[in-house]
Amino acid sequence: QVQLVESGGGLVQPGGSLRLSCVASGRLFSIEVMGWYRQAPGKQRELVASITGGGSTNYADSVKGRFTISRDNAKNTVYLQMNSLKPEDTAVYYCNVIRSASFNYWGQGTQVTVSS
Repeated sequence: QVQLVESGGGLVQPGGSLRLSCVASGRLFSIEVMGWYRQAPGKQRELVASITGGGSTNYADSVKGRFTISRDNAKNTVYLQMNSLKPEDTAVYYCNVIRSASFNYWGQGTQVTVSS
């Protein structure tokens, strides 16, 4: 069993920055893919960024060049540095860790609101 706890969300003005963190408790082996998803009101949950145990990253086109995902395997933590935030980035952001169909866990989500 794995529990994921996100932090770092909040209200920020357009052009501002936030850093999300997600700490995983439980037994991980650093081979899992960790990622961030987001869901805006009335929209489907979408992948924002993911990172493999080896450090390979993948980003949604809408956040490339603005967001950076990273992980600290020793701390079972994944981060999402978000710069140049836009109102359309407003959503609940969820942390995910997956190794297989039966090893797939989600955090409770953290609200990010970009507004002046």
